[in-house]
Amino acid sequence: MRKILLSIIILGTISCKTTSTIKKETTMQLTPKIKEILSHLETIQVFQGKNPLDISRKSYDAMAQQLSGAKEAVFSIEEFNIPSKNHQIPVRLYRPKGKTSNSSAIIYIHGGWFISGGYETHDAIARKLSNETEAVLLFVDYRLAPENPFPAGLNDCKDATAWLINNAKNLGIDVQKIGVIGDSAGGALATALSLEFGSQLKFQVLIYPASDNSLGTASWENYKNGPILTRAWGLQAWNWYLKSKEDKTNPLAVPVLIKDFKETPETLVILAQHDPLRDEGEKLAQNMKNSEVSVEKSLYKDMVHGFMHMGILLPETQLATKEIAEFITKSLEK
Repeated sequence: MRKILLSIIILGTISCKTTSTIKKETTMQLTPKIKEILSHLETIQVFQGKNPLDISRKSYDAMAQQLSGAKEAVFSIEEFNIPSKNHQIPVRLYRPKGKTSNSSAIIYIHGGWFISGGYETHDAIARKLSNETEAVLLFVDYRLAPENPFPAGLNDCKDATAWLINNAKNLGIDVQKIGVIGDSAGGALATALSLEFGSQLKFQVLIYPASDNSLGTASWENYKNGPILTRAWGLQAWNWYLKSKEDKTNPLAVPVLIKDFKETPETLVILAQHDPLRDEGEKLAQNMKNSEVSVEKSLYKDMVHGFMHMGILLPETQLATKEIAEFITKSLEK
């Protein structure tokens, strides 16, 4: 079985570019720990991959489970389905240690460039965030493209959020203390979600959010061949997600096109220095500020896209988790 090359993974990415070329372009910028992670990614193998998309999804799963580190114990984890119009939405409900009633809550929307990701890719992150924030965390296993393009995934997130709000009392959740966190592609979905629910959400955290389908920023030019992500596969993923011409210009699908953020809650945007999504994340934050949304922006020096999955080696994973918890605590006190 041939080895899957680097730049497979964080958003379900596959690159035909050799790892030696990527290293040549980035050696002067990357820390020893990041280079160690990139070297490890070269060793990941996928068996019985049916096609590039299947290989991509399986590689993402393997990467996340190998690099996330030990999983924290939480009080409980429940898996169940939320009924929707024509199907059931799978969710996981995490309850943190030490908190049993009148809890805050997080709707977590995972990354994977709309085509990858699920329970196991983000289990370690979900556990850590639930404990650190002392919040109940609802993880939405939304439908993925290309099988289910926009707006299927967004509709699942909306239905799950409405269910959580409507059932907050029975779940021991304070309905005034609910917010959303989205990473990468999940950041695009979270932005649309907070636009729709407005004042019903108390806070929003966007972790290296995808927000622009043009992939034409300076950071995309600088990092078009990696590390981690490639522009070629990014364009493919967006094309799988957005099938029609109208979808490609719909602000709910492409958040950088949003002009009025209405009652979007106060927001924390976390960015990584060596990430092609950095500039579009900065643009999204600025657009929110232009709409008078309270926005905090935090840039993690030396980090690459997906560093929240790399807790086995990177202290920045825990630092970002603590920053998120502190932001949420401040938001809930207002």
